[in-house]
Amino acid sequence: MASTEKELALAKMLLSGLERLSADSQWAHRASGLRGSLLKLLDQVERDGEIMNSDKARLDSLIEGGFIILENAAREISS
Repeated sequence: MASTEKELALAKMLLSGLERLSADSQWAHRASGLRGSLLKLLDQVERDGEIMNSDKARLDSLIEGGFIILENAAREISS
């Protein structure tokens, strides 16, 4: 599996995790916006059949942001 394919699969798994955040979490609102951006990008890649270089950088940024949100939401839950 190519690096980009792995990142796309990771993005899809990340979407699943972000969807599970409790609406009571202060991170849920941020997650909602990021999920929307990620879904839009994934739809575009699916339509185009490939990912452009500019989209690759955006995908990386969205994945990083998604993990930051999940980490902070987990800290919120455990405190």
